[in-house]
Amino acid sequence: MTAIPTSDRPPIAVRLTPVLDWLRAHVPAGADLTSDTRKLKVGDVFVAYVLGNVRQRGDGRPHIPQAIEAGASAVLAEAHGYMVPADAPVRILPVDGLAELAGPLAAQWYAVPGPDALRVIGVTGTNGKTSCSQWIAQALSRQGERCAVVGTLGTGFVDTLVATGFTTPDAIQLQRSLADLHRAGARAVAMEVSSHGLEQGRADGTRFDIALFTNLTQDHLDYHGTMAEYELAKARLFGWPGLRAAVINRDDAAGVRLLTGLRADIEAVEYGIDGEAAAQRGAKHWLRATSVRAHRTGTTFDVDGSFGRATVHSPMVGLFNVSNQLGVLGVLLMAGVPWQDAIARLEKLQPVSGRMERFGGEDGPLVVVDYAHTPDALEQTLRALAPITEARGGKLWAVFGCGGDRDPGKRPQMGAIAERLAQHVVLTSDNPRSEDPQQILDMIADGMEDPYVAVQIEDRAAAILHAVRHADAHDVVVVAGKGHESTQEIAGRKRPFSDQEHVRLALAARGVNA
Repeated sequence: MTAIPTSDRPPIAVRLTPVLDWLRAHVPAGADLTSDTRKLKVGDVFVAYVLGNVRQRGDGRPHIPQAIEAGASAVLAEAHGYMVPADAPVRILPVDGLAELAGPLAAQWYAVPGPDALRVIGVTGTNGKTSCSQWIAQALSRQGERCAVVGTLGTGFVDTLVATGFTTPDAIQLQRSLADLHRAGARAVAMEVSSHGLEQGRADGTRFDIALFTNLTQDHLDYHGTMAEYELAKARLFGWPGLRAAVINRDDAAGVRLLTGLRADIEAVEYGIDGEAAAQRGAKHWLRATSVRAHRTGTTFDVDGSFGRATVHSPMVGLFNVSNQLGVLGVLLMAGVPWQDAIARLEKLQPVSGRMERFGGEDGPLVVVDYAHTPDALEQTLRALAPITEARGGKLWAVFGCGGDRDPGKRPQMGAIAERLAQHVVLTSDNPRSEDPQQILDMIADGMEDPYVAVQIEDRAAAILHAVRHADAHDVVVVAGKGHESTQEIAGRKRPFSDQEHVRLALAARGVNA
C-alpha cells in the first residue's frame, strides 16, 4: 500500500526516525495513535493518511478538524498536496508517504517485540484461515505459554475474544493489539491475514515468523477483479521481509506456485493428502495424510513425512479439515514442537464456533452450522457430510444464500453445487446488504438444472425452521454461509441474528436436544 507512488523515497527505516523523534518530543507518554476519529481519546495522535491503491481510496485529512475537536494532542498528515493551516491549534507534522509508514511506525511506537519474544504466525487462504488460526492458538497454549488470535472471530485469547469487525485490523490498531497481547502474556499470535489486509497494507510493520497457506478458490472477485490479482495479494505474505518459515498446501495449484517462488532463506514445509511422497521431488520438509477414514464422530488418518509417522484421531470431519490439520501440524513443527508432542496436541484440538458445528443428532436430525460461503467451501462441506448422512440412513439438506454487494459470479455456482450434492435445498437470505434478497435467490437458482427442486424462503429464521421441522430424524441439515456471525445485514441495517441460536430454537420446537 502506498499513498503516493514514488520511486525515490528513502527506506522506511530511515523515514521513520524523524517522525518518531518528533512524536517523542511533542506527544505525551502513553498517547495512542489512531486513524479513526471515532476511537480517538483526549491526548491521542491522529494519523491522517491517504489510501491510494487501485481498489481503495480514502483521505483522512478532511477529518483533522474533527480529531482536534475530539482532543487530539497532535496530528500526522500525508504531506502530498497538504498545507498545514497557520492557525492550527495543535502541532501537525506533514509526512510523505504516511500510509506505508503507519504500520511500521505503530510497531515502534508501541514497542512490539520481535519473534524471540512474540512469534507471529500469519495464516492466509480462501478457506480455513479461522479454523487453522484457532487451532494453532489451542495447540500452542500449553504448559504455561499462551498463544493469542487475531482474526474473523476477534482479537485476544481463544476463550476471551473481542470482536473487531475485520479479519485483519487496520495497521495501527493491529500493532497496538500485538503489544497489548504481549503484555497480557502472549508469547505467540496466530493471525488471519486476508487478501484485502495484505493489499491495503494492514499487516505492514508486522514481523511474521511463520506463514501458512491453506488454499485459493474463487472469492472476493468483486474487489480483486481476477483470480490472478487475488493470488498475487495472497502471495505477498510469502515474500515478507524476515519471514523464517512457510507451510504450504501443495494440493492447491497456487500453493505449488508459491513453493516454486519462495526465497532461498525461507524454510518450507509442503503438505498434502495422498499423492506421491514429496521426498521423491526432493522436498526437505513434508507432510502427507493417507488412509483417511471418516466415521460418525470424526476422522482418523495416517500421517507420514520427513518428520515421522503417526495415526491421528480427530473429532473433525471432512477432507478439508484433514488438510487444515496438516497445515497446523506443519506450523507446530516449525515452531519447535517435537513430533510426538505435536501429534498429541493435534488430537486434542476442539471444533471452532460456526465451523462444522454440530447440533442435535441423537433423537432427531443432525444440524451442522458452517461458515461455508464460497463455491469450494460449500462443496467441501457437503461432501464431508455425505458419508455421515449415508451412515445415518438419511438425506442431506442444504440451507444457504449468498451475500449481497459481493462477487455475484459465485451465486449460480453454489446453486449448482447444492443441487448436485444435497437431496433437499432451501435457498434463503445471507447478508443481502443493499441488494434485493429475492434477486440474489434467483441468481443462485439460475445455476440449477431444475430450480424448482429448491424451496425459496427469504426469511432466514423461517428457512432454518422449515428445514429442521421437515427433516427426518436420520437426516443431516447444513446451515451454511454465516457460521459464527451474530448479525444479519439487510438494506444497510444490521440486526441481531445467530444461525446457532435459530438452530437451537428449531430443534427445541420439535422436542430435540441441541
